[in-house]
Amino acid sequence: MDPLDALPRIALAHLPTPIVQIPQLSARLGCELFVKRDDVTGGAESGNKLRKLEFLMAEALDQGCDTVLTTGGIQSNHARATALVCARLGLACVLFLRVDDPFAPLPLTGNVLLDALAGATIRPITREQYRTRDELMAAAARTLELSGKKPYVVPEGGSNGLGALGYVRAMREVRTQIDSGLAGDPRPFDVIVHACGSGGTAAGIALGAARYGVARTVRPMAVCDSADYFQRRVEAQMHEARARCSGLPASPPFVVDDAGKGPAYAVTTSEQRAFLVDVARTSGVVLDPVYTGKAMFGLGLAIKRGEVPAGARVLFVHTGGLPGLLAAAESFHEEAR
Repeated sequence: MDPLDALPRIALAHLPTPIVQIPQLSARLGCELFVKRDDVTGGAESGNKLRKLEFLMAEALDQGCDTVLTTGGIQSNHARATALVCARLGLACVLFLRVDDPFAPLPLTGNVLLDALAGATIRPITREQYRTRDELMAAAARTLELSGKKPYVVPEGGSNGLGALGYVRAMREVRTQIDSGLAGDPRPFDVIVHACGSGGTAAGIALGAARYGVARTVRPMAVCDSADYFQRRVEAQMHEARARCSGLPASPPFVVDDAGKGPAYAVTTSEQRAFLVDVARTSGVVLDPVYTGKAMFGLGLAIKRGEVPAGARVLFVHTGGLPGLLAAAESFHEEAR
């Protein structure tokens, strides 16, 4: 038996998600592009976070927890998915969301609207508080314990060793799809590309791609911070994942690429926004400006630089993010006309 199957897991996502080939995008980028549609893992809660939450929420329930705490940016996809899953499972949810002004009214748009609809308690925190978010959530958990609650803390993005196993399992799913002829032909992919904002998806994909022979290498596209920062963070999470599940490879090949991250987290250039519009109009694929748009833009840059060979067989993991795009409508005032 695969050691993954011995771990507690709650089926939350609609799986398997399809792999599709979109010729317009292959021609646009200059590679043989396939897209793993993890933007359709569910309904309003969909995206890559559901795969991580399958393991994390199973542990929370096994421990008898009744309240889940997590954190992220104001338009966090992870926070939204966590809030909706908690509502589904009958758990209270507390979200520590980074804002510029903690005293300003919250914008009830995009992910924040869905957080509120799910009944999550939203606690705005400053950028300074966000730097110590783990300590902040630990202190809040202790306060909840004193009031008789049993809290469970989920790290930013669901990104730790346990959450990463969701994407090890996803790569096993891809292996089955390759073997079934659903990925063009039986060859492994040359490279898997995806957005990287907290490292857990990258850790799981790298471990799983090597474990199941899915791809020769993995190229996480950083959407913030630096390649060196994420290289260290992903390696640490892979170490945690190996402690949770036996049989995972020691040194899976992956290279973090930060060339397409743009000016800052959740901030894009006009060129990146124009790229997102062009992709939607030529292929019908909708990307978001925080994660997937930067990742596919970065893939195009890597092909132009020759770091991903022209014509390479590429699997792009679409991790979702539509609510965040809708919340950023004003920034597309010029490009989307």
